[in-house]
This record gives sequence, C-alpha cells and structure tokens, in this order.
Amino acid sequence: MKATRNFRRPRVLIVGCGDVGMRCVPLLRPHAHVFALTSHAARSAELRAAGVSPLVGDLDARRSLKRLAGLAPTVLHLAPPQKTGDDDRRTRALLATLGMRRDLALPRARAAFAPVGRLRRARASWAAAEPANIVPDGLRRTAASRVPPRLVYASTTGVYGDCGGAWIDETRVVAPANARAKRRVSAEQQLRRATARGAIAASIARIPGIYAGNRLPLGRLEKGTPALVAADDVYTNHIHADDLAAILVRLALRGRPARAIHASDDSSLKMGEYFDRVADAFGLARPPRITRAQAEEQIEPTLLSFMRESRRLVNRRLKEELGVRLRYPSVDDFLHEAASGKPHPA
Repeated sequence: MKATRNFRRPRVLIVGCGDVGMRCVPLLRPHAHVFALTSHAARSAELRAAGVSPLVGDLDARRSLKRLAGLAPTVLHLAPPQKTGDDDRRTRALLATLGMRRDLALPRARAAFAPVGRLRRARASWAAAEPANIVPDGLRRTAASRVPPRLVYASTTGVYGDCGGAWIDETRVVAPANARAKRRVSAEQQLRRATARGAIAASIARIPGIYAGNRLPLGRLEKGTPALVAADDVYTNHIHADDLAAILVRLALRGRPARAIHASDDSSLKMGEYFDRVADAFGLARPPRITRAQAEEQIEPTLLSFMRESRRLVNRRLKEELGVRLRYPSVDDFLHEAASGKPHPA
C-alpha cells in the first residue's frame, strides 16, 4: 500500500542533500515522494530514515546519473561545483542527464510524471497544508503537457564580488573575484541557457552566509581567531538554514524561470559585529580586532577571501514576488531565541 501511494505522488529530486537539503525534506514529504542523490552509499540508511528514497550517484561520474533522467518534474540542485576550474562541470553533467530522452532512461522513468488531475490535487493539498510562510501554487510539470522540469539552483552572493558595502539588488552585474565564485557564475549561465532553449525552467537563489544552531562560528570564537577593525571591516549577509529551506521550496513552486532572488534576511551587519553578537549570546570572548594589513599575514586564504568582499543585499523580490515571511528576519531574532531558550514566534 505504501509503495502504491509513493508511486502516485508527485516526485521531487534533491541533488546535494546536505544540511539544508535535509531541512527541505519535512516541507516536501507530506505532499511529494522525495528522492535524493548521494555520492556516499553509507548515507542511504540516514536518508531512508528521513523518509527519502536514496539514489547513489556522483556528479563527477556522468554515467552514474542515468537513473535521474525523467525521474522527477521538480529538482532542487543544492550541490556545490567541483573544487577546481572556472566551469561548473557538475551542473553541466546534471543538465545533460536531465535532458536525456525519457525513452532512453530506465524503464520506470515514465512513472515519474503524475497525471494532470493528480498534480492538481497535490496543488490543493500543498496550499492547504504548507506552513504560513510557504504558499505554493502547485506542481505543474507533467509529461503530457511537455512542460520542462522545474529546477531550483542554490547559488551564492559571491557572484557579485566586492561591492564596497553598497546596497545591491539582483540586477547588479556579476563580477566574481575568485575561482569559487566563477564556477557559480558558470552554473547560473548554463541554467539560464538551458531555460532559454526550453530544456528546463530554472530559478536561482543567491545565498549569503548560512547559519543555524549547528552552523555558528563557535569554534572560531573559542580559538580567538581575529576579526577586522571597524574601519577595515566588511558587510556580510545572512540567512537561517530553516528559512533558506522554506525559500528553496517556495522557489520550486512559484519561482520565475531564469530569475534570481536574494535568499537573505534583513540584517545589516559587519562581519566583526556578527561575531561579537554570537560571542555575547553564548558567553564567549569577543574576537580580537586586527587591521587588514595584519589579516593578510595572519588569516588563512579561504577565510581571508570573505574578508575582501563587502555588500548589503536588498531582498525585495523575496518578499514581494515570493511572499516569503521569514521566521528569523535578523540574526538577532535567532540569537535572542538561543539565549532565552524560548522559540521565536513563526
């Protein structure tokens, strides 16, 4: 009976089901059969325990991805690019697989698409049952209507490079300053081109620093890693991991094709201020401050790269186009909850 119910439900595929992907799962499972691609077979048991159907495959080995062709009409692409080069070869491999002819995929691939009536019922179910900050308008991808798969890509605000602390919206021209950001721009460009030719309908979430109870810089604070003095410090942007999961699900249902949105909260903090507030909330010493010249000598390269970019994100599209209501509008809202032990009102 359970297998029959899963067969009839709309399907969603998560590619890169890490911490944020796992936070998406409980938002999706009441209304869809969730699959997740993992390159580690050892994670299969964990995924099954969460109610997810695992698929073992590797974005760096295209032949291992054949089972994804025609599998699901909705895809959350949360996997990072490979660690070298300027081109995102993993996104290229995923797009090639999603673009495979369905009659060349595995025999059961045609079952990935529910009939139109079933998807309409799912739409009504999602609208009635989703949390208040997710008001979807339904899964509309079907084989019969020949509408391309909906894909949501988790990009980064690093694509803008250094903006000198200016407020920017999604119309800002990208100017990646390092290879990591260049690979993200490559992925975005591939997805926009695929959308333009009708192969997929991709929406892009540009994501700043992700935080949560298990994603705070406590280790850094305990080590006494320094921050920049105020005069040299950079503006950073943040989003709680639970809010990010809700945004990604909302984009899967209501995002505009080839449209980018800032998945960012309302905070306007410099990096050192963020560390100070986390330290104060958890009773730790605030980090020492050093000049930029000193940081160039003392801070390891990866962390230093984030200290070279300053920008503040306008999130108007997030609120006005998607109607997202953040559970944690600012870092302070979360830290107050963490310090008081009282849940923040949703």
